[in-house]
Amino acid sequence: MAKKLVKKPSRKVPKSSARRPIQDLRQWLDRVDEIGELVRVQKAVDRDEEMSGISYLVAKQNPSPAVLFERARGFENSPIGAQLLWNILGPSIKRIALTLEEPVDTPTVELIKRVKNKLRKRITPREVSSGKAPVYENTITGKKIDLNQLPIPRHWPLDGGRYAGTADAVITRDPDSGYLNVGTYRMMIQGKSQTGLYLSPGKDARLHITRAWQQGKSIQVAAAWGIDPLFMLIGSQTFPKNVSEYEFAGGIKGQPIPVVKGTTTDLLLPANAELVVEGVIRPHSVKAEGPFGEFPGYYGRPEAGCPLVDITAVHYRSNPILTNALMADYPSCEQSGFFSIIRSAKIWEDLDRLGIPGIQGVYAHPAAAGGFGMTVISMEQRYAGHAAQALALAAQVPGGAYYTKWIIAVDEDIDPTDMDQVIWAMASRCNPIEDIDILRNTWSTWLDPTQNPPEKRPYGSKALINACKEHRHLPVFSKRTTLRKPVYDTIAGRWGELGLPGVIPTVRAFEADDKVSYHEVGGFEPGRQPGEKK
Repeated sequence: MAKKLVKKPSRKVPKSSARRPIQDLRQWLDRVDEIGELVRVQKAVDRDEEMSGISYLVAKQNPSPAVLFERARGFENSPIGAQLLWNILGPSIKRIALTLEEPVDTPTVELIKRVKNKLRKRITPREVSSGKAPVYENTITGKKIDLNQLPIPRHWPLDGGRYAGTADAVITRDPDSGYLNVGTYRMMIQGKSQTGLYLSPGKDARLHITRAWQQGKSIQVAAAWGIDPLFMLIGSQTFPKNVSEYEFAGGIKGQPIPVVKGTTTDLLLPANAELVVEGVIRPHSVKAEGPFGEFPGYYGRPEAGCPLVDITAVHYRSNPILTNALMADYPSCEQSGFFSIIRSAKIWEDLDRLGIPGIQGVYAHPAAAGGFGMTVISMEQRYAGHAAQALALAAQVPGGAYYTKWIIAVDEDIDPTDMDQVIWAMASRCNPIEDIDILRNTWSTWLDPTQNPPEKRPYGSKALINACKEHRHLPVFSKRTTLRKPVYDTIAGRWGELGLPGVIPTVRAFEADDKVSYHEVGGFEPGRQPGEKK
């Protein structure tokens, strides 16, 4: 039975992002507490299903706070004394903005645009000595390692085991180039000093392991199980194979990420992490793993062999905080909210790099299988075939190729984050027989429940939906009904006087304009997404 949640009163927080960048998870928690979005549960809670159940239900609240469980039942006398953080970012646009070093009241499309621009900046990590790395406050090696001392949770009733590192940073090195990858992968506890490592096809760590095994070699691996949530955002994305995610994280943070060399590996570890494990995967060492309740809101593939990690060292700060990401239906899927923002920014940045003009916004909807399933592009059509080109490229750029099933293009007068507007455009500007194309045998995942029998996986398909006005008939396309700007301004000025509730909604197009405005006009409440109702 879930325990009563104890919520601290919020403290006033500056809206400016001029504060010093967040240095670690503890500082992140302090700032989340300041905006009133942290709940600390002081009573003992069961790590198996109860914590995840609370997270599942809390995520459906609005606002939806992060939940820190300070006591895991049965682990009160554990020598490590770990706490567990759930619903880390959840559906909260405020916590996502804070993590991305932006003001918490930044509107969604603007936040995506800023992150897109930040992804162009890379800062090399800064190596620190072991004495200056908080994660080295405590170290366990050899036969003293016992992962059972950690309250690693079981998320769902039919999970194949207990899973650590569902909100993590897994570090591997390319055996050929030496490129250091930081990814986010699930890890099932397989014994006192062993974990499984599940990897979808095409993911960097899987490529590294496969290459090492082809050479008959072992491969080193490390995983941070308590992290600054920025690593979760960055590690979830697909970047060039020759640039480390540490550099992109530094670009977003605006300063180098402090790293420290491992003690049993030559990998660079996040120096400010809460808890890090180091290990090795020996050639062709596998063990049955799964199933696990995954991001589409279904259990993943049945039990199957996965690479087996032999843990060689455990490093942790005193009373460490373990980060846990519940995979579930929306909005309880931890991945959904943050993944929507960072994936949208990455796809938009990919399109900019390819020189596609006129893109006014990109949105990977969080309700679509954890942000994976749908991408909406708002654009100004500038030439014949422009919308078709944008659709095809958005479907296959590195940021958007994996899993996505629905790619939708709308005109610039449509807010891509407002699904009411998107559906209206699909119903009034898309002629299905002319405006829907299909891509087959595309990059997908073993976790797609629509592909049956499972042997069909990991190949998928994509629908490209052109919900823009027909370009060849733009001059004669039926004119939409819009307000005149002076009328809008008059109403905006009298909104409070007339006793109308809330704030005046945003509007993108006006009758007096020669063409649709590229910028929304109107007020918004801090943290609310465009189109989001109370």
